[in-house]
Amino acid sequence: MAASADRLDLRLSSEDKNRLRRAAALQEMPVAAFVRDAALRAAEATIAHPPKGRRGSLSARLRGRATARLSTDQIMQLTRGA
Repeated sequence: MAASADRLDLRLSSEDKNRLRRAAALQEMPVAAFVRDAALRAAEATIAHPPKGRRGSLSARLRGRATARLSTDQIMQLTRGA
């Protein structure tokens, strides 16, 4: 039984594509395999050690402000990107 595979398309500058081709050639790998392996390694590292948000979670940003009177603009600033 053949495994199904999804396709992922990237837009790259010519310079970036040439860098990937060169690196893949140095590893004696097809470009697609080189990119897939590098992306999967980065994904696993990110999943294992998620980056800590600089701004913190929405609940953390709102903590202690429940009794404060915030303007609509202040609330929007706190919740933007949540």
